[in-house]
Amino acid sequence: MDFTLPLTPQYTQTGGTTKAATSSLFGDYAIAATILFTLVVFLFEAYLNFRQRKSYHKIDFPRELETTVGNIDRETKSSAAAADKKEESSSKSGSSDGDDKKDKVDRNAPILPQLKSKFSHAQSYGLDKINFSIFSSTYAVTEEVVFLLYGFLPYVWDKACAVGAKYGWTETEHEIKITLLFLGIVTIVGTITSLPFELYSTFEIEKKHGFNKQTLGLFFTDKLKSLVLSAVFGGPFVALLLKIIFMGGDKFYLYVWAFTFVFSVIMMTLVPVVIMPLFNKYEKLPDGPLKDSIYELAGKLSFPLTKLFVMDGSKRSSHSNAFMFGFMKNKRIVLFDTLLSQVSNDEILAILGHELGHWKMGHTVTNFVVTQVYTGFMFYFFSLCYNSHELYRAFGFDDESRPIPTIIALVLFTSTIWAPVDKTLSFIMTVHSRKCEFEADEFSVNLGMSSKLQSGLCKIHLENLGAMSPDSWYSTYHYSHPPLVERLSAMMKLDTAKKLS
Repeated sequence: MDFTLPLTPQYTQTGGTTKAATSSLFGDYAIAATILFTLVVFLFEAYLNFRQRKSYHKIDFPRELETTVGNIDRETKSSAAAADKKEESSSKSGSSDGDDKKDKVDRNAPILPQLKSKFSHAQSYGLDKINFSIFSSTYAVTEEVVFLLYGFLPYVWDKACAVGAKYGWTETEHEIKITLLFLGIVTIVGTITSLPFELYSTFEIEKKHGFNKQTLGLFFTDKLKSLVLSAVFGGPFVALLLKIIFMGGDKFYLYVWAFTFVFSVIMMTLVPVVIMPLFNKYEKLPDGPLKDSIYELAGKLSFPLTKLFVMDGSKRSSHSNAFMFGFMKNKRIVLFDTLLSQVSNDEILAILGHELGHWKMGHTVTNFVVTQVYTGFMFYFFSLCYNSHELYRAFGFDDESRPIPTIIALVLFTSTIWAPVDKTLSFIMTVHSRKCEFEADEFSVNLGMSSKLQSGLCKIHLENLGAMSPDSWYSTYHYSHPPLVERLSAMMKLDTAKKLS
């Protein structure tokens, strides 16, 4: 392959025998600029990874975290132990199988000694994950560059056309069918190349540190279900998207925008109700003090809670979580069964106070609106570049006697011209997410749940072996939630301010 500028893929539709009648700086250097941007981003993120890797080699417990959590332990009431024991008997989750290699957190014991005892384990877990991330990201960028240089996209598209030709399909009259074939091939290739990494992450790293509960059978069953669901929902979505672009004229981006909005709303409704139950079991939270307290909290905040579920998250992992979904007057809350066994009832309430803070302060709606506006602008700028044949020719689609596939135009646009915009906005949204987390914490503090939220977050951090001394640059760039010590310190400052006021 010739690596002199301007770069051209090894495989092109014409075999490199046809030269463009006209050329431009944009067309000549599009592939080189794409590779350069990809490598710059990779090197920057690799630098952050190595900074984080260095932080996982620390052996001394973070002093600021020690001081902060020590204050939490000192302020814990002596009656909490008896209350927690009572709650434990009334809200059994059955998530523990007794064979977990990961030491369980004592919900009633002081937190700081447990954090210190688990610090080395958390560092080891984080180190394994960051080493794996460095290796997998190196492979991913290598694959991306190789695919670009060797013309993976035009090659697979031509193969899809060859398969379609056996059924009488042509690019001009049956582009949607050939596109679905093309996406099917790409999905299969992506599944095969990513499978070893997923297996290693799940059955080596997660299992080594006591988190994984999956069997190989469950893993591959989930994988098969995901592929089937991608075909069932993704196929019609792509077909309708292309149809709208074909019929929409110069203003197609407006119709596409409306379509993606409707599709997003439908999927937000279907995913929790139809799709997620295919992977996990959802049962109603048993009657008892916890259920009564959650409904009381929801009523206090005018949150229209209609159903309260427990999900068998322990089926796959001992990691814990809680989330809300639903529209208008039909809201639902889901608690992982692992969460019920890791924290007390009061701490669960404080955590839900935080989650309800996101709802009350409009964070969920804001994120949805931002996503829709972003999508609209993306398709608008795509419409401006839709007929940029110089871009497509640079990536191997150089047969001017053939139509440019719309899906290829969209893929190349998002991975070249739009890529810097996407990266920048992604970082801005990460910063915004951390701001929202602080605001939701403050909301829970104002509900009088500060101490329970702090202790609950510490216990979840313990159970999940979260990073206790993350690198500041790495966390700023990657973390959608602030580091634990920052959240605890912010809540303590709020508590102090309330006492002084």
